Amino acid sequence: MNSAAISFQWLQILIFLLVLSISVSSIAAAQYFNDIPRLSLILEEYSHDQVLSATSVSEDLQTFYYTQTLDHFNYNPQSYSTFQQRYVMNFKYWGGANSSAPIFVYLGAEASLDSDLAAVGFLDDNAPRFNALIVFIEELMATYSPVIVFGGSYGGMLASWLRLKYPHVALGALASSAPVLYFDGITLTPEGGYYSVVSKDFRDTSETCYQTIQKSWADIDKVASQPNGLSILGNKFKTCNPLSSSSELKSALRLMYGYAAQYNRAPTYQVSAICKGIDGFNSYLGSQDNDILDKVFAGVVAFYQNSSCYINPITNASETAIGWSWQRCSEMAMPIGIGNGTMFEPNPFNLSIYKEQCESFYGVPPRPNWVTSYYGGHDIKLILQRFGSNIIFSNGLRDPYSSGGVLKNISPSIIAVTTVDGSHCLDILPEKETDPDWLIRQRKTEFKIIKAWISKYYADLKAYKQ
Repeated sequence: MNSAAISFQWLQILIFLLVLSISVSSIAAAQYFNDIPRLSLILEEYSHDQVLSATSVSEDLQTFYYTQTLDHFNYNPQSYSTFQQRYVMNFKYWGGANSSAPIFVYLGAEASLDSDLAAVGFLDDNAPRFNALIVFIEELMATYSPVIVFGGSYGGMLASWLRLKYPHVALGALASSAPVLYFDGITLTPEGGYYSVVSKDFRDTSETCYQTIQKSWADIDKVASQPNGLSILGNKFKTCNPLSSSSELKSALRLMYGYAAQYNRAPTYQVSAICKGIDGFNSYLGSQDNDILDKVFAGVVAFYQNSSCYINPITNASETAIGWSWQRCSEMAMPIGIGNGTMFEPNPFNLSIYKEQCESFYGVPPRPNWVTSYYGGHDIKLILQRFGSNIIFSNGLRDPYSSGGVLKNISPSIIAVTTVDGSHCLDILPEKETDPDWLIRQRKTEFKIIKAWISKYYADLKAYKQ
C-alpha cells in the first residue's frame, strides 16, 4: 500500500452521497412495487444470468473497513450508531500519489459489492492504460490525483450526481444506464417509457410472440374468474405458492418480461429465448389444447430454465431487495407506469395509491420531488448545461431504462454515448473477444473522452505548479 492515510474530506463527501444506497427494513415489499424493476448492474436473482463467480474476483483487491455513521440525514440519537462499512482497493496499476496518477472510483448501486467486484470490467480493462488506482467506494490521500467516478444503473446515477454536486472531488463521471430523467416533474420522460421499450424489444424480436403476450392478460382474467380459477392458473404456471389473485401472476410476468429486455445480452439473449419458447411451443410441456397461456408458460420455462416451480418462489428476502423497496418509497420515487399501445394492459402510475402503500408498509410517505430538488431541479437538462461538465451518459437503446436516460449531447462535455443494440450497463462489463464491433467502438469512445479529461487536468496542474 502506498499510503495508509485516509482523506476524511473524501470520505465525508463520498459517503454522504453513497449512504443513499444503504437501507435496512424488516417489512416485505408491497405488491404494488413488484412492477418496479431493480436498478442493478446484473440480475443476480436468476441462476442462468451471466453472474461471475467469486473465483473471477481479482486477487489484487484488498478489503478495508471504515467506521461509518448509520444515518447522515437526521439527528435522532440512534442515527449516531456506527457500523463497519467495507471498501475495496486495487493498487496493482497505480503510479502513486507522488506522480498524481489517476484514481478510478466505482460507486456501487443498491446491492452488495460482491457481484460488482467481478462484473465491472471497465475499470480493470482501462486502469493499466492510465496507471490508475481502482477504488470501490473510499479513497486515500492523493491531493493531485485526478479522480474519475464510474457507476452503472443506480450507481451510474450516483456517479453523475456526485460530479454535478462535487466537481472539486471528481474530475469526471461515466454514468452507464443511469435513468436520471425518470422522476416526477421531469416532463422529458414519459412514465410509460420503461414498458414501452420492453414491448418494442419483444415486437422487434417476434410479432407473433408480441401478440401472444398482448392477448394473454385477458385470458388470465378469464381463467381466474372460473371456479377454482386461481388453482387452475397455479397448476398451469407451476407456481411455487398458491396465487392470491390474477394480478399476482400478471405482476410476476410483467417483471419477467422487463428483466428479459433489460438484461438481454449474450450468451442467453433472454427476449429471444422467451419468444422461441412462446412461438415454438409444443406438447412436451404436457398440454394438449395449445392455448395462449400454455404458450406463455413455455416462455416462462425458457426464461427461468428447468425448475420444479416458477412463479412466487419461496425466497429469503435479502437486505438488498428489501432495502430497494424501502428506498423506492423514501427517496427513489420513480413514476413507472404502463401507457397505451404496448403489449401490456394500461396501468398508469398512481401517486396517491403509491403514497398510501408506502405509508402502510413503511410508515413513511414518499418524497417524489426529493431527487429533482436535491440534485438540480426539475429541468435537469438545463441544470446540466449551465452547471455540469465532464459526464458521459452511456445507454443501450434496447435497455428499458434508457427511456429515462440522457440520449443526446447537452454540452461539449456532457456527452451521450448510445448504441442501438446495447442492454443495461453492457459497456462497463468486462471486455471479451466475442464483443461486437459496436460495443468495442462504444468503449473506445468512452476511453478517448476520459483520456482527454485527464490530459487537460495534467496540463492545468502543470501550469498551476509553475
